[in-house]
Amino acid sequence: MSAYREMKIDKSLYQRRGGFFRALEEMDPSADYRGTDLEKLTAFERQLKRFDIHVSGSASDPVEKFFRTSESAVLFPAYIGAAVEQGMQSRDILSSIVAAKTEIDSMDYRSILPMPDAADRTLADVAEGGFLPETEIRLKENLVHLRKRGRILKASYEAIRFQRLDLFAVTLRQIGAYIGRMHLEDAVKVLKDGDGNGNAAPSYKVATNPIGGTAGTLSYGALLDFWAQFDPYTMNTMLVSNDMMLAMLKLSEFQNPNTGLNFQATGKLTTPLGAKLLRSSAVPAGTIIGLDKNYALEQICGSEVVVEYDKLIDRQLERAAITSVSGFAKLFTDAAKVLKV
Repeated sequence: MSAYREMKIDKSLYQRRGGFFRALEEMDPSADYRGTDLEKLTAFERQLKRFDIHVSGSASDPVEKFFRTSESAVLFPAYIGAAVEQGMQSRDILSSIVAAKTEIDSMDYRSILPMPDAADRTLADVAEGGFLPETEIRLKENLVHLRKRGRILKASYEAIRFQRLDLFAVTLRQIGAYIGRMHLEDAVKVLKDGDGNGNAAPSYKVATNPIGGTAGTLSYGALLDFWAQFDPYTMNTMLVSNDMMLAMLKLSEFQNPNTGLNFQATGKLTTPLGAKLLRSSAVPAGTIIGLDKNYALEQICGSEVVVEYDKLIDRQLERAAITSVSGFAKLFTDAAKVLKV
């Protein structure tokens, strides 16, 4: 059995730049455990084993196990944050629509604005000795404002102390899913309406030039017309409302055996156009958002999951906040477009 590194942990680790998990990893590097039976564990997981705390499975410990010692109590907020993060990732759509992720230490951020000149847009040949086309990069005029999303954990210590951690984590993951949905709603709004810098997505409507078809009805021909509007970008992702997902799946062109087999094998749907198909109730009814995932959206993270560690360590769970700060900026305006049916 491999030995754990003896080290003192306290709540000051939550104040370190990069957060608690990074601070633990710096104190107890995973690289030092290569070739041992602990090499597949993170620094946090090694601390759980050090204090013999089982957080999953039918034999998981009760919540009160974290509070056997003052040091093990320090791990409790990190456990809550990790479970909430799992919930945020459980229905992760953001990673499929975000081109870049930027971490900052403030609540305001100014993104870049690429400005290709006319020659760059037309991809004209450059004669020998001629000047190359230019793409100017400026800062956007208006700031991107980050939003704090979260929930209040309202429970007395006496109410949860005997609850198994595996069951307690279900509630925490549900909180994470809620926070993740709110961030997704923010992302959808920016994709559609822009980030305040005059960059709302171009919007099209079925049965209105250049989109053919019959108003109020989704057809494969209308989708083809929408797809054709993306040059020089590629519509590789479609974010659709619940009713539009149902309408798509009823189209004969989507009833391809290969599509069904792929869905059974991976749980992912693709379209005959090659675009990844994502459904979300954050998208308004009758709406399809097409985008080139590689160029449309930037996510700005002010923080990952943050918990009020002081209250939790002191067993004051009555009103402990769990929050995540994030915002979104449009990159290339024409890389995202909206189709209304």
